[in-house]
Amino acid sequence: MTPSRDIAALLDIMARLRTPVTGCPWDLEQTFATIAPYTVEEAYEVAETIARGDLDDLREELGDLLLQVVFHARMAEEQDAFDFGDVVEAITRKMIRRHPHVFGDESGELTPSDVKGNWDRIKAEEKAERAARRPPEESTHKSLLAGVKAGQPALARALALQNKASTVGFDWNDPRAVLSKIREEADEIEAALDADDKNELEAETGDLLFAVVNLARHVGADPDSALRASNVKFERRFAYIERTLESRGRTLEEASLDEMDMLWNEAKRTEGPSSRPSDAGAHLAPSS
Repeated sequence: MTPSRDIAALLDIMARLRTPVTGCPWDLEQTFATIAPYTVEEAYEVAETIARGDLDDLREELGDLLLQVVFHARMAEEQDAFDFGDVVEAITRKMIRRHPHVFGDESGELTPSDVKGNWDRIKAEEKAERAARRPPEESTHKSLLAGVKAGQPALARALALQNKASTVGFDWNDPRAVLSKIREEADEIEAALDADDKNELEAETGDLLFAVVNLARHVGADPDSALRASNVKFERRFAYIERTLESRGRTLEEASLDEMDMLWNEAKRTEGPSSRPSDAGAHLAPSS
């Protein structure tokens, strides 16, 4: 089989990978749930290549993201739910409907703001139509949190849920109160460690992360940006450890944890309080 520019070739590849007995064992055991994290990861990698301005990598990453769509569509087809063609038809219908100024009878000059307003209005209509097609819920209760999108990354959704709840006064009044909650959650993790309860450890770790997001919100920090900055800081300091060991003719595997920890602290000292990059895309949190 040779590479092709035809989407049919990609659909055929996925069908063969998912064919029982002759297909790929790994691909065959996947489900929507197991593939979903890869879908999110590929979307982030697309965003990362755009941030770097690397169009060659962008081509590759867009292909990886497209594969995710094809994978999900193939699994749905196997369940007689829908296929890739249905996905394409759904999005083309949506785009035509949401751009009446291009594909419909609307006329006149529209500003980008006008277009955005139309988009939001039509999107709300579509959402109402989908809701009307669903079986009626047993309860008529409409939660304040219902409008928070479920498909967001967990960190962003935690922030959105907290912001929504705060609109009715369900909130801490002082960042120190949130800090106290963080200590409480840490104590509960310690108790779960003592009990060697893996399920409880996962639950309490989630509670701790939720509380940390709340602290970020109260001190005016975007949790995602703060975490990205800490990732950059970790990479930079770890690279210092690698470079220093290499200059001494040693490898990471040969170094002890105490030696690596000493080099980590050395990296912190060499950075200093004013060592933050001026690049707007790489803000660093205060050194910790």
